[in-house]
Amino acid sequence: MPVSYIDFFMPSSDGIRLHVRIYGDAYRDQVPVLCLPGLTRNIRDFHSLAERLAGPEHKRRVIVVDYRGRGGSEYDPDWRHYTVPVEAVDVRQILAALGVKTAVFLGTSRGGLISMLLAATTKNLIKACILNDIGPVIEVKGLARIACYVGKSDMPQHWAEAVARLKASNPDFTDLTEAEWRDFASTVYVESASGFRLAYDPALGQTLSELDFSKPLPAAWPLFDALHAVPVLAIRGMNSDLLSDETLAAMAERHPATDIARVPHEGHAPFVGREWTASVIADFVRRVG
Repeated sequence: MPVSYIDFFMPSSDGIRLHVRIYGDAYRDQVPVLCLPGLTRNIRDFHSLAERLAGPEHKRRVIVVDYRGRGGSEYDPDWRHYTVPVEAVDVRQILAALGVKTAVFLGTSRGGLISMLLAATTKNLIKACILNDIGPVIEVKGLARIACYVGKSDMPQHWAEAVARLKASNPDFTDLTEAEWRDFASTVYVESASGFRLAYDPALGQTLSELDFSKPLPAAWPLFDALHAVPVLAIRGMNSDLLSDETLAAMAERHPATDIARVPHEGHAPFVGREWTASVIADFVRRVG
């Protein structure tokens, strides 16, 4: 049976209308799970997992955020505001508006960077943290691949073409069913009477245009170290080109309270709603409280 949810809208400190979806709102006596998507992603990435966590077995309140310029949130007229620090402030203000003082954070890619930054700047906000295919060292090869397509392509004419494009740009996912590819496409594109559009502001691509992909990116170990006092689950797609296995091992060595999960047949970033990964996440959430 589907789990109901509430759509919540609030203004950011600079007036951008932000969209938040809340599952299992009745379970306010439990520490909630906060889900933060990747760079261009949105709340739909977490729908299956949120239904599971907010269902009768786990009874957990799940809060899912659309960053500014993504999903149901308003686009920012200045693309320079699409940054991790600005989005971290938005997230902190959303939690304050909802009366949430602490949560289990689940951050996919960009969401993991936001989680680590908040761990370093906002004491006791994070009860535990799940980092989905992200760490303090980002592989330039993977980021360069992402920069090649974010906000740059023309729109597909039909869903079959949309699926074909995703298959071409995500070759590291080798076991998705056709239904899963189609669902993936429906989170990336929106179809209306006027045709297809992206489910995010194409101006996001400009945030990557000034990066120098000929040299390594600065490591963010101090941000990861800010999680030292909380349990961490680090997930890596075994075909990921953004998080290396070497970085994953270094994270576990540096922070002994880190559980490791390697997702076979998937690249960047693993789908959290698929059965194996969702089970790992649900078990971790249950253990950390």
